[in-house]
Amino acid sequence: MNEFLLVASAFVLTLVAISLMAILRGPGDPERMMAAQLVGTAGIAGLLLVGTAQGTAATADVALLVALLATFSAIAFVKRGTPRSPDAPEDGS
Repeated sequence: MNEFLLVASAFVLTLVAISLMAILRGPGDPERMMAAQLVGTAGIAGLLLVGTAQGTAATADVALLVALLATFSAIAFVKRGTPRSPDAPEDGS
């Protein structure tokens, strides 16, 4: 079973490497952000597969950290692209 999990994680991480090319060559910012979210999701899946195959619980913590960082990157992207209304205060509050 461990061999299957390691092969599955290698397959997922190969797809991550391919999607990194989409980030570099993406036609626009939204496509690049979606590719970055794909990298985050596949990275989490790969980490969980490797952690399960090797029996290390610390990889689950790293996968949770990657999920948190992917969420914050999506929020930052949306906040950056949202236009401000003219009557919004200057200090951002």
